[in-house]
Amino acid sequence: MKKLILLICFFSAFGLSAQEFPGLDASPMDASYFPDGQPLDEVFQRDVRDLKIKIYYSRPQLKGRKMLGGEAAPFGEVWRLGANEAPEITFYEDVTFGDQKVSAGTYAIFAIPGEKEWEFILSSKLNTWGNYTTKEDQFVARTKTSVVKSSEEPIEVFSIMFKEVSGGAHMVVGWQNTIVELPIKL
Repeated sequence: MKKLILLICFFSAFGLSAQEFPGLDASPMDASYFPDGQPLDEVFQRDVRDLKIKIYYSRPQLKGRKMLGGEAAPFGEVWRLGANEAPEITFYEDVTFGDQKVSAGTYAIFAIPGEKEWEFILSSKLNTWGNYTTKEDQFVARTKTSVVKSSEEPIEVFSIMFKEVSGGAHMVVGWQNTIVELPIKL
């Protein structure tokens, strides 16, 4: 009993209390890999292929709102390509991003959405909240690609995936009624 009382006194004296963690983020973080499913290949005893590309990004939701071309992602303005912190993409080997050569490394990725065309931008500035601190002199590469409208139900949750194509991959971005594919050659 003395030990219990001593412990209570000790914790009270030093003001120790339970850690207060923040609530769940409305736009959770996710990751996509090329080749698809790569870090799980070893876990599930599948053929393990070398990881070529990885992207971390936040996934906002429509929740009945117009996001692309609206306040969240206005057409013609630099957008962080998701929510919260700007996504970071890692290339594990040199690539051709659209039509520009890019060295292996990690970059922040942004987009300038439009109704018919999107421009994707790689930046050397990492750990960036939104697009508020991006500067032209930190842009490493820029490339444009056409929009493909989705004929299906709206895509509720912002999503990025990679689709294997001859000579590389397409980074596929989908949200609202819009799908955009960015070619990346390996």
